[in-house]
Amino acid sequence: MASSTPRLALKVDCDTYQGSKAGIPNLLKLFDEFRIRATFFFTLGPDTSGRAITRIFTRKGFLKKMLRSNAAALYGPKTMLYGTLLPAPRIGELLKDVIRSVDTAGQDTGVHAWDHIRWHDRLDRLSEEEIERDYGRAHAAFADIFGRPARASAAPGWHATSRSLAVQSRHNLLYTSDTRQGSPFFPEAEGRVFGTLEIPSTFPTWDEMLGDPQYPNEAAFIDAYAASVQGTEVHSIHTEVEGTARLDLFRRQLDRWRADGVKFVTLEELALEALAHPQNVPIRRLERTSIPNRAGLVTTGV
Repeated sequence: MASSTPRLALKVDCDTYQGSKAGIPNLLKLFDEFRIRATFFFTLGPDTSGRAITRIFTRKGFLKKMLRSNAAALYGPKTMLYGTLLPAPRIGELLKDVIRSVDTAGQDTGVHAWDHIRWHDRLDRLSEEEIERDYGRAHAAFADIFGRPARASAAPGWHATSRSLAVQSRHNLLYTSDTRQGSPFFPEAEGRVFGTLEIPSTFPTWDEMLGDPQYPNEAAFIDAYAASVQGTEVHSIHTEVEGTARLDLFRRQLDRWRADGVKFVTLEELALEALAHPQNVPIRRLERTSIPNRAGLVTTGV
């Protein structure tokens, strides 16, 4: 992905019902204003976000991250109760028109999850058959909404295993975006090399960095993300954060990137660019690793 012009691919994760409902229209309007094309990945089954509260007991640093980023303000009280005290809304069923509007606006699309929390928190314990059931339901919902199969998917929580890669390999995808750090690669897990291109996210997410004392104010925060665009980067954003709670700050960030001459590209463009010369794409072994300001582990290629 070498380029003399700084390039940035925006990967929009649509994790929750409330975030998708409000954040998708907000981001579409903003991207139209800036003439930016991005790639949206949709959660299409039940929003069980309230069950994430159990991570306080299972993931070191989760409570600290929630307090530092002011998660209650970012995600809202309803989202933090869905699947526990409030029924879990079916995102794909309730927001078909909102989700379909992404395609109408000329943006790229892909599958994120059926049940985001289930994949994020339980993937290691799911059998290949259980993964196929959930992943297949997400792809079926996507095809119902858009009238065509998805060409890409992105794993919740950047969590991938040999079993999830085996499931994905049966869906004839152009690429996945399941990992963090580095350039595109073909993944290897448990001795098997998989032929679906993987495009990692290279930036820390805003919910990881908001409230970090190294950024004493919003100007410093924007400066840091502006300086981080070196060559070609992939930045995961969220409808709940950049698309809703911190929309005004994200507008300022886009203004800064535009002033710096950053070119915006889609993940599909990066995939086609890499796959034009597959012999130059490295093979990397999947590994779980920690990332600053994030509770739990993410998958990367080494």
